[in-house]
Amino acid sequence: MPPTVLPALFARGFVRLAAPLAVLLAFGLSGCSGGQYGFARTYSPVTTEQTHFDEAEQPTYQDLLRDPRHYEKVEVGWFGVVTNLASQPDGNTRVTLSLRAHQTRHLCADDSRSSCRVTVSEAALGVFSADIAIKGDELTGKDRIWVGSLLKVYGTHSGEYSEETGPVLKVSYYRHWPRGYYVTTAARGSMRR
Repeated sequence: MPPTVLPALFARGFVRLAAPLAVLLAFGLSGCSGGQYGFARTYSPVTTEQTHFDEAEQPTYQDLLRDPRHYEKVEVGWFGVVTNLASQPDGNTRVTLSLRAHQTRHLCADDSRSSCRVTVSEAALGVFSADIAIKGDELTGKDRIWVGSLLKVYGTHSGEYSEETGPVLKVSYYRHWPRGYYVTTAARGSMRR
């Protein structure tokens, strides 16, 4: 075989292998994160969330109430189910949420990762509010932020507190799961672990 034929055959074979390999890598790497709604066995922050996820503290509700001034400087990362929304004069939305504990191992309907859903406690641990600049595509439509949505918010304590709305966080980043895209621990009877 002439020496110039071997590189040509290798190049054609490589091209044939490279395209499918690139597709597999793209889907495989994006699949590891669980996508926008985190369909994975454990929580996986999206790229834009990673810094907040790494740096935020997850104090208990009582910790924040005991030392609110500390959390005016330290970012808090909490999960909450939306119970009310109210427009604010500054264009933000004040979202009232019931604080939920995140379950480290998500519930899954079967053995596939795609059947797993972000899982939070059925029981509320307290009430808090968050001032959020809601993204335009999450203001309307079936997947909008609404009562029953799950949010993970990252923000600092504003210093504001009331019995009805709890402590108020000034949100720097949030992640949203519409109803049906997450579960509570109440689903244990119908979903496998």
